[in-house]
Amino acid sequence: MPLAQTSAVLGVQSVVFGVSDMAENVRFWTDFGLPLESESEHEAVFRLQSGSRVILLVNGDARLPAPDPFAGDGIKETVWGIDTAENLETIAASLATEVQVLRDADGTVRCVCPDGQPIALRVWNKRPVVSEASPVNTPSSWPRFNQHRIWRKKAVPKTINHVVFFSPDYVGSFEFYERHLGFRYIDHSKGTGIFARAGGTFEHHSIFWVNCDLPIAPDHFKFMHIAFGCDDIDEVMLGANIMDNKGWKNTTMNTSGGISRHRISSAIYFYCEMPGHAGEAEYHADTDYVDDNWVPRAWDFKFGSLLWSHNAPAIFRGDDIPWDMTFDHDRKSFEPYRRAKPGKQPITGDLANLTQEDEHAI
Repeated sequence: MPLAQTSAVLGVQSVVFGVSDMAENVRFWTDFGLPLESESEHEAVFRLQSGSRVILLVNGDARLPAPDPFAGDGIKETVWGIDTAENLETIAASLATEVQVLRDADGTVRCVCPDGQPIALRVWNKRPVVSEASPVNTPSSWPRFNQHRIWRKKAVPKTINHVVFFSPDYVGSFEFYERHLGFRYIDHSKGTGIFARAGGTFEHHSIFWVNCDLPIAPDHFKFMHIAFGCDDIDEVMLGANIMDNKGWKNTTMNTSGGISRHRISSAIYFYCEMPGHAGEAEYHADTDYVDDNWVPRAWDFKFGSLLWSHNAPAIFRGDDIPWDMTFDHDRKSFEPYRRAKPGKQPITGDLANLTQEDEHAI
């Protein structure tokens, strides 16, 4: 069976952050709702119900990738969980045909992708998640009859749903993951980015690569945000309110209208800025779940971004939003965006008019 058809990758096992202020970052993630497993002067570990971890290390720590792949605070390494030792060996051998592969004493496999992203892979005993949401009543159907909705006190994220990076070659970044890690092509926001799913999970996407050609983007590979799975919109709203009350910057409040829903993945979302301008943490709920029967789609970025939002950026409002969605099993939509040479390329049309306030809507 070709590697691209295996389901060995179970999702994000860990993300490793380099931080300059450990105490401030511990406070952020505690307020965000992640369970703190351990803390010291130089390291903090948060472990979610699924077993995924957020690991904080002080910048310059010998355990971080060297040389430092990205300046300042932010994700320094994404660790993907693999279902078996045999599949880990298969992936490692595949990676070694294209990039240098290193191994730790504990069996962890490490490499740097051609776009500059450091990744690691290790066998992971992913934990089942216990989750609960209230039935939804409609004018003609009342599954929640004679009972109120679940009353929640705070957000408690249970999974790491996905990570997002700016890529200088977003088509090439996806195809590298597909060749060696078996990631599935899910959807393409034309000129903006590609959504891909790890074969061993069903969330709409495990990773999204954003085009560095966009005016909102840097000209090099960079972390953008990380999304955490919550049970429902109530939990997302509670998390947003708590983070606001604690004084953290809610980056969507003045951009894509606070809490919003994407049209393409169906997900409810809300972003908070991490300390040190390290990127953003996203509360994420009610996303689409898909399997290998899913047919990839390509769409105009304005169609795919927002289903609804309060005070959405002007570029996503009005009567001229094109309902431009097509099925893309043959990947014809990739061709105009393949890179002919390195470096930031000129971009035209509506994409050229994107501003920083539009970032969270794409």
